[in-house]
Amino acid sequence: MSDHVLIEHAGPVRTIRLHRPEKKNALTRAMYGAMAAALNAAAEEEAVRAVVLAGGADFTAGNDIADFADATARAPGEPGAGFLFLEALAAFPKPVLAAVRGHAVGIGTTLLLHCDVVVASETARLMTPFTKLALVPEGGSSLLLAQRVGPARASWWLLSGEAFSGREAAEAGLATCALPDAEVEAEAARRAAQLAALPPGAVRESKRLIRAPQAAALQAAMAAERASFGERLRSAEAQAAFAAFLRRSA
Repeated sequence: MSDHVLIEHAGPVRTIRLHRPEKKNALTRAMYGAMAAALNAAAEEEAVRAVVLAGGADFTAGNDIADFADATARAPGEPGAGFLFLEALAAFPKPVLAAVRGHAVGIGTTLLLHCDVVVASETARLMTPFTKLALVPEGGSSLLLAQRVGPARASWWLLSGEAFSGREAAEAGLATCALPDAEVEAEAARRAAQLAALPPGAVRESKRLIRAPQAAALQAAMAAERASFGERLRSAEAQAAFAAFLRRSA
């Protein structure tokens, strides 16, 4: 497990909390591995009936570019830690809720498409800046985002990388609701407890039925994204974009 991923217990609700505030919860491969392991464990534990994904003042600033830029760290075609986490999240059979405050960048936005409930701060700042890093969408967002918010808005967000607020996310249908920042975590906890109190078998089967009609299409989209992402990650464009980002951050 990573020291930057905390596991919290509140009866039948398990919270997976990102805790790297000095980096706005930027995600490393170790953090992805810890989150995937926590999800897989929660899926197997009968006592866990709902999971909340949370950060702190920030949800996540997305990938830690310094950790992420080394495209030679794995063999071509080998799934990255982020993709393994997304696959675990997409396959998770119990309700998943997200409490989104502050920055939710890249995967911090696309992972929300796999959550059953998203409670966002009105002032949260979401964005999918893949093209700015010479990359492509991931997490099934090339399919799911248009279904959720409409093709025109999805195309603009994914192509431009322009930021949008938690209020806009709720109005578009990406978030379940948008609340004042101080109320976000309490509302996510309240809704998680509400779902956890329901008959668990019925909840799991309902989630399966809701997602079943597009399961094959989602699997295909995620596989295509992963292949393209891997190619782009090793491209000269991406390496130049990473280097420029790291120079600005130095």
